[in-house]
Amino acid sequence: MSKKILIVDDQPEVRELVHVTLEEGSYQLLSAENGDQALALAQRELPDLILLDIQMPGGQLDGLQVCSQLKSSPATRGIYIIMLTAKGQDWDRRLGKEAGADDYFVKPFSPLELMLKVDEVLQ
Repeated sequence: MSKKILIVDDQPEVRELVHVTLEEGSYQLLSAENGDQALALAQRELPDLILLDIQMPGGQLDGLQVCSQLKSSPATRGIYIIMLTAKGQDWDRRLGKEAGADDYFVKPFSPLELMLKVDEVLQ
C-alpha cells in the first residue's frame, strides 16, 4: 500500500512543484490550500507525512495551528510533519518545533533534498 503525503500551501504553484517533485515516488499525493482544509483532510485520510506551509491566508488556521492541533490529538500525533515555509529565521524554526513539527524546510527549497528527506522519512 502506498504512503500518503498531504501537501498544504496556499500557492498553487508551490503545491504543483512539490507534487511534480514527489510523483516519481509511489506515493498517494493529497493537497489542501489552507489550514482548515488541511486539518479536515488530515483527520479523515491520516496521511503518513504532511508538508505544511505556515502562512496561509484565506482560512481560519495557519500552519502552526494545524501542526499543533494534529500533534495534540492521539489519532493524528504520529503523522510526520515537515514545515515548508519562507519563514526561515531561528525564531520561526523554534515556533515550528514548539508546534510539534518534526522537520523544517525553507523556501526556496531544493526539490532533490526534499525528495531525499521524504524518502528517508517514509522508508
